[in-house]
Amino acid sequence: MGRPLRLLGLAGLFLPIILPLPAAEAALPPRVEQALKASKINSDALSLALIPLDGPGTASYFNADAPVNPASTMKLVTTYAALELLGPTYQWKTGFYTDGPLRNGVLQGNLYLKGGGDPKLTMERLWLLLRDLRNAGVQQVQGDLVLERNHFRPALHTSFNDDGGDSSKPYLVEPDPLMVNLKTLRLIVRGEARGAAVQVEPPIPYITIDNRVRVTPPAACPSWPQVNYNVQPQQGNGLTLVATGQIPEGCSGQRYMSLLDHPTFSAGAVRALWSELGGSIQGQDRLAATPGNARLLAQAWSPDVVEIIRDINKYSNNTMARQLFLSIGARHRLPSDSDDAAAAYRVIDQWLTRKGIRAPHLVLENGSGLSRNERISAREMAAMLHAAWNSPYAAEYISSLPLAAMDGTLRKRMRNTPLAGNAHLKTGTLNNVRALAGFSRDAQGHTWAVVAILNHPRPWGASAILDQILQELYRQPGTLSVNAGR
Repeated sequence: MGRPLRLLGLAGLFLPIILPLPAAEAALPPRVEQALKASKINSDALSLALIPLDGPGTASYFNADAPVNPASTMKLVTTYAALELLGPTYQWKTGFYTDGPLRNGVLQGNLYLKGGGDPKLTMERLWLLLRDLRNAGVQQVQGDLVLERNHFRPALHTSFNDDGGDSSKPYLVEPDPLMVNLKTLRLIVRGEARGAAVQVEPPIPYITIDNRVRVTPPAACPSWPQVNYNVQPQQGNGLTLVATGQIPEGCSGQRYMSLLDHPTFSAGAVRALWSELGGSIQGQDRLAATPGNARLLAQAWSPDVVEIIRDINKYSNNTMARQLFLSIGARHRLPSDSDDAAAAYRVIDQWLTRKGIRAPHLVLENGSGLSRNERISAREMAAMLHAAWNSPYAAEYISSLPLAAMDGTLRKRMRNTPLAGNAHLKTGTLNNVRALAGFSRDAQGHTWAVVAILNHPRPWGASAILDQILQELYRQPGTLSVNAGR
């Protein structure tokens, strides 16, 4: 499961958190009410919780006990849980093994690639691992390339419906114990004088490119070249990618797509990079467990949890979040757990209870928020953020969140407002959800835990409403006044 946890004061992580007493329902500021009306959204669609963390103020709640879909703000639960249930220095291991002897650079046996659930096995890190294999003396493999994908106990579930039917979108990639480069291809097109050049990275041998792209005279380069890719499955696991359209001479463009299943992509990436390093694999690709007596040839450790959660929260990476969620389940799996998703749900719920946080509305399906079924209340989310503020890992957690107007998914939001650089917030977006949650400062420099979630069939313009709430909090922390009538 990775390197042993460093037991740095773990006993203190599970003491109950003393939370502020529940406040009465608050009245929304007039500007927020006006923004809701302008977007034709009823105020009942909004759930809001604000808790002062290091200064004066009263916790304020509005519709905070309704179970709502939090979209990607659910990643806040998964990433904080990972910091404490896996540990900030936890890492994942991937290794090459063999069941045969190595003589004069020839591996007279099979080459096993054993996945350990690494959320960030990029092409660069796979290349380094293959370099280590090459430095171990391996040049040719006479046997098969065998992939072991048994680290997780998967759940049977329905794939997320993105309302577009396009399964090639990278954000829909499913987790896998042996996931390489997030199973994502980079398609590159260049307009050259001799014609269009179309390439795929990594150069997986199971993909054939049928290039029909035309080059037009030099012109201003478009942001998105008029190039389309049509997938035609071939016998076995291969496919032909038909590229059509046009691009001006001297211009280039790229697109990211997920077109292969996990085993085909992983095996293809290994073969492509191994060939570039001068190696060869004579056998076939297949799936099997690594024998217990197999000999380790090379291994790689992933980045630690602190780096992983930064990637997840800054850029709202669904696949890495789901991989992390399953890793929590695999680490704490009990014989009674039906699968690792169920195990993660159980252990996270128990972890919150040990902190003194009751979360009866919490529903976890995959831990990423890319779900129609996940639920939490604004009060529960805010209580968890309050606990995180008091965690030994608060700095690592907060710094993993997008910084308003500066980076991640907030890079283009709240610019030219006092919130620029003053809020670390996770965004959440589904076709019926807009959400913001995290930590925001007021004009006096005091920090608040903030949860603002809108569930509405047509939340168009709702992001501006959530931004307005934060601006009101910044200017006048007491604007959300207690009103027992709501």
